[in-house]
Amino acid sequence: MMGSVMVRRGTHSDALALSELASSTFAETFGAENTPENLAAHLQSSFGVAQQSVELADPDVLTLLAYMGKELVGYAQVRRKATPACVTEDRPVELHRFYVARTAHGRGVAAPLMHAARVAARDLGGLHLWLGVWERNPRAVAFYVKSGFTKVGSHHFVVGSDRQTDWVFVSPLSNQTSGAA
Repeated sequence: MMGSVMVRRGTHSDALALSELASSTFAETFGAENTPENLAAHLQSSFGVAQQSVELADPDVLTLLAYMGKELVGYAQVRRKATPACVTEDRPVELHRFYVARTAHGRGVAAPLMHAARVAARDLGGLHLWLGVWERNPRAVAFYVKSGFTKVGSHHFVVGSDRQTDWVFVSPLSNQTSGAA
């Protein structure tokens, strides 16, 4: 099954499909835990076609799209951005987004998508990959720990008007990619 997953870099022409997948995966992951108003505000500001177009054009953001056959089933975004104070490692790159459609859970999508995200972070000059994950998302926390990430602190993440706590995790890129430093 893992061999049936293809990951490629996103381009401007992917903005609509990415917007749809990003909105649906965020809503299916966090919809039950947020008010409809906060969820709608976050989806509009973070995942609209215009925002995805901006991110796809940004040289400091690399977007990766995961396909099973012709179906877009997951995506990841890595970016160079200011880090929270708890991230002290050299040359950190953020794993800004990492989502797999619920219909593709358990079908071998996450591992190749994470590998591609690590390669992309190195392409951005990173030596470490960091991320924020909602403290109330145990499935994601378990996946990141299994993927070699270590918790280093926390920061705030806002969904609509709701200020939430994300745990911050870091992983060296040299441990989980081709083995080259």
